[in-house]
Amino acid sequence: MPTNSIPTRGRTLDYAANVYDFFESILLLGKQAEYDQKIIQLLDLKPSDKVLDLGCGTGVLCKMIGEKLDTQSGGSVTGIDAAGNMIKVARKKRGAANIYFKAMAAENLDFEDECFDAVVSSLFFHHVPLDLKEKALSEAYRVLKPGGRLVIADMHRPTTMMGAIVSHISRWFFMQPQIAENIRGVLPQLIASAGFAQPHIETMYFGYIAVFTSRK
Repeated sequence: MPTNSIPTRGRTLDYAANVYDFFESILLLGKQAEYDQKIIQLLDLKPSDKVLDLGCGTGVLCKMIGEKLDTQSGGSVTGIDAAGNMIKVARKKRGAANIYFKAMAAENLDFEDECFDAVVSSLFFHHVPLDLKEKALSEAYRVLKPGGRLVIADMHRPTTMMGAIVSHISRWFFMQPQIAENIRGVLPQLIASAGFAQPHIETMYFGYIAVFTSRK
């Protein structure tokens, strides 16, 4: 399978692939396991489900999802990321019989219509500009089966002073206007505009990361 990075105007993290696991656990302040388990709970997985992870990074969440699925029943999870180095690390550390990783841009998914039971994304959408957020969500809608579940965890409008400080500093420190879009609160309307049911915020982490759920 190709592992070259896929051209995209979104920000990829090729340079950080080999240290991403270490820094992600620090950024989630020791709550990564709780955070990932909450996402999996909200996916409401069935053993035969086919799941797509947008912006999978090194595949930590994919591995946890794959362990909940039954290969014999057709259950599988596919993680996609435009960063080829992330996919290389994910395949090496977390590939399995029912866990696949592909270098692919979320705004241009190479999958058939209505082929997944659920789409999940964790901390991906704040890396891509507004028009690519829209395209990625439209693509997610296209590849989901009717009634399919959508779970997105990402930066959103801060609800605490500390959340506001961290999110605004991140926007300027990393020079990412895409973060500014998220913390203005654009994601719920973008999700609905793609055709999904009006999303619901299930919980917040650190005062600025929201976990959204919706359905096709």
